[in-house]
Amino acid sequence: MIYMFLANGFEEIEALCPLDLLRRAGLQVTTVGIGGDMLCGSHGITVAADIPEGLYKDAAPDMLIFPGGMPGAKHLDESRVVDTALKAAARHGSYLAAICAAPMILGHRGLLDGKEAICFPGFEGHLTGATLSQKRVVRDGNIITAAGMGVALEFGLELVATLKGREAAEDLRRAVLAD
Repeated sequence: MIYMFLANGFEEIEALCPLDLLRRAGLQVTTVGIGGDMLCGSHGITVAADIPEGLYKDAAPDMLIFPGGMPGAKHLDESRVVDTALKAAARHGSYLAAICAAPMILGHRGLLDGKEAICFPGFEGHLTGATLSQKRVVRDGNIITAAGMGVALEFGLELVATLKGREAAEDLRRAVLAD
């Protein structure tokens, strides 16, 4: 199963663009509301999460996704549910994806050690153990990180490529006229 964690103050495009692309690709993604099931993004757009944090129980997810935005990424970083999910994902070898400020969540937990990663400028100090990338979106093993809202489409397509293959991602890119 694929889970996207949302908290008040999330960056709407960083969440909704990849979510839309993953679902267009036929993948089942469940959004998890940290702090409630109705969440307000950093630009005042309210989104209903599929499930509240109390219903999250998956001990072996295929992928966890963390959009950035502030203070959304900070709320995710402080969440015990996110912490539990990341520990389970690390044990299982799940894919971990984070964009903008959210890679700090992975860095704070030592999950970027020895990995190439990118984040929004100014958050590099939180990427503990990572080699900073110059790429806009980077995948290193099971870790996928992206620089920010301007690369949300590329980030989403990389998630699709990771889960369904490069050809499926390129077909989707053409289908949404991103070529």
